Amino acid sequence: MKLLLAEPDNFATAARELLTPLFDVKTCNDSSRDGVLRSLPTADVLWVRLRHHVDDAMLATAPRLKAIVSATTGVNHIDLEAAARRNIAVLTLRGETDFLRQVAATAELTLGLMLSLLRHIPDAVWHTHEGDWNRDQFRGHELTGRTVGIIGYGRLGRAVSRYLLPFGCKLYASDLPNASRDAEPGVTYVPLCDLLRDSEMVSLHASLHEGSARMIDATSFRQMRRGSWLINTARGELVDEAALLRALESGWLAGAALDVVCGEQQLTPATNPLFLYARTHRNLILTPHIGGCTEESMAKTEIFMARRLVEWRARLDVTQQPEETSLAHAL
Repeated sequence: MKLLLAEPDNFATAARELLTPLFDVKTCNDSSRDGVLRSLPTADVLWVRLRHHVDDAMLATAPRLKAIVSATTGVNHIDLEAAARRNIAVLTLRGETDFLRQVAATAELTLGLMLSLLRHIPDAVWHTHEGDWNRDQFRGHELTGRTVGIIGYGRLGRAVSRYLLPFGCKLYASDLPNASRDAEPGVTYVPLCDLLRDSEMVSLHASLHEGSARMIDATSFRQMRRGSWLINTARGELVDEAALLRALESGWLAGAALDVVCGEQQLTPATNPLFLYARTHRNLILTPHIGGCTEESMAKTEIFMARRLVEWRARLDVTQQPEETSLAHAL
């Protein structure tokens, strides 16, 4: 089987070593969409990160494709319906809760964005790069003692809450639907409307699905406290970005830090309203979906997914054996 690595830069060596005995591993020298499309017709397996939108048009160029692999929990960069129509297996980290507890990168970034937003760290850095030294321009706020609301109290939400407890934060958590359930010590589970009303800072960790798309909209921002902050390291599509911009421009929100935005695979930063606003305003921080982008987390997840792919290949080989051969092995 031919395995195409669409984004091969810094692919984990240990993962490649697991794959090479069973797969003819090919890399895309040109990682643009056109480059991937040129290589796909001979591929049996496609391995992607987050750069590409694997849509029906892309899959139409891959008559041999049997599986798509992505070492991610989110799958909005893959057209699952198109893959299912073509009987293409999709292997991701979704649902791998036990393994993912070992991966702390996104939770750590969430804390970093909170501190960066409150203390104006990016602007202060650029201030010194330009040869200036005036701390009075960057008087910020402390995280200690803040009331923080965590929307999406799963693996990442719980990890963020554990990081915030030593800061003495008062923590609320909520999920969709807003059913009450037990929370960890120091965290109070509340309905979403109460969380928005009472939190000084809101951090998004919900998964993206039909019911959660644009869950933070104009109504949500009106429910939030004036002068509160929003952090999103989950998926951009959870937020109505036009409503977010209005809340920032009006001063209703003190600030926002986003590691994710809507439509990342088709993003044009030069004309995107969020990017244009962030260039001239201190209260919006944007990072290019770096939540899971650490040496440690990417190596762990790629090795894990390589093992998953090897297991998938073994199952596929068994199902494709002639009936008498399978019977002989069973006996």
